[in-house]
Amino acid sequence: MGFIVKLLINALAVAITAYVLPNVEINSFLTAIIVALVLAVINMFIKPIVAILTLPINILTLGLLSFIINGLFILIASNLVDGFTVGGFLWAVIFSIVLSIVSSILGIFAK
Repeated sequence: MGFIVKLLINALAVAITAYVLPNVEINSFLTAIIVALVLAVINMFIKPIVAILTLPINILTLGLLSFIINGLFILIASNLVDGFTVGGFLWAVIFSIVLSIVSSILGIFAK
């Protein structure tokens, strides 16, 4: 799949997840596309560095630190994108978990 198709699938997943969760709001589908793009950039450039730096702690916590890191990335995205608000750190972690589930399901249907 091309980058544009993956971006649109992730934007749809962001929109669906924001619709399902009560403390997450998104203004429009264009905002969902921008959020998906910001998350893609964060995952491309920042996540590998953070993953290497936190590897020992992540091993000790059996990977549970990844949920916290993903929640922080969601909070960063909500601060960068107007029209996307998350109701706190716990909701950002929940949003991250639900987003990956919805994105995986949509990815299966897209193939």
